[in-house]
Amino acid sequence: MNVIFAGTPEFAAVALRSLLRAGFGVPLVLTQPDRPAGRGMKLQPSAVKQVALEHGLPVCQPRSLKLDGRYPEDAAEAQAALQRAVADGGATVMVVAAYGLILPQWVLSLPRLGCLNIHASLLPRWRGAAPIHRAIEAGDAETGITLMQMDAGLDTGDMLLVERLPIAPQDTTGTLHDRLALLGGRLVVEALELAACGGLKPVPQPAEGVTYAHKIEKAEALLDWSQPAALLERRVRAFNPFPGASTLWGGEALKVWAAEVEARTEPAEPIEPAIGAGATQSAQPALPGTVLGADAQAIRVQTGQGVLRLLEVQRAGGKRLPVADFLRGQPLVTALGH
Repeated sequence: MNVIFAGTPEFAAVALRSLLRAGFGVPLVLTQPDRPAGRGMKLQPSAVKQVALEHGLPVCQPRSLKLDGRYPEDAAEAQAALQRAVADGGATVMVVAAYGLILPQWVLSLPRLGCLNIHASLLPRWRGAAPIHRAIEAGDAETGITLMQMDAGLDTGDMLLVERLPIAPQDTTGTLHDRLALLGGRLVVEALELAACGGLKPVPQPAEGVTYAHKIEKAEALLDWSQPAALLERRVRAFNPFPGASTLWGGEALKVWAAEVEARTEPAEPIEPAIGAGATQSAQPALPGTVLGADAQAIRVQTGQGVLRLLEVQRAGGKRLPVADFLRGQPLVTALGH
């Protein structure tokens, strides 16, 4: 079986490598245009393009596939390339993984077996752009890969294969991404082998349990200390490696790369009464964002519910550091977010 492949980041590159190792022919690779990246902001090829070039595969990088859209010339060129891949390259199916462009109906119906999508969630939960981040942020106990027959909706097509994967308490988006990428690569090979002998059984997605994994915005990464420590800890893991959870330390941006909820049964230490308050006034509970103290392992911060221990942080322009190294030579601030 020959396969058209469409994808862009490393998650998709893992799947492409799996298909090539399994012996599938790939007469065409679609991927996003090169983007500026790195310190010099030079144009960089996507992870999928790099794999394609290593194996001498034809690459097409349209800015859009809509024939009546903003880039009709790109779409027309891609249409011709896809038609050649089907007619001359013998492609009977397209595999799509984190491609990043909407596929119009003319693309979905072009290969004889249609387009199969590798989606990193247990559909219909977490349809959309950021299923790995949102699963960790929500505290899900498990996720997985769903192989789906694509239709015109947003991740609404029939399910072909599903495999579950537990989410470990220490998982970040980075670590979970890597395990899901390997699972997706294995599952798509299995799906295509089944498709070759008519063994795939499409199953409609359940109507219940639909959630949407909206795209991650950088503004979300700013930690709101009025929220519970458990939620903030999950967000630190969900936003690692991108965009990185952050707060303000003495007015400067501080990334938080690792944290844990402090197991405490007694209330956090009180702060001193406000200046000018009478000596008999009771101390007030620590306000969210108050730095309660620090030791060689962690900076302890009061949240809206519980205490969050910051374990690994990074100043702007600096390196990721354990808290002990970060605090060496600089004073401890009294509150974060200011």
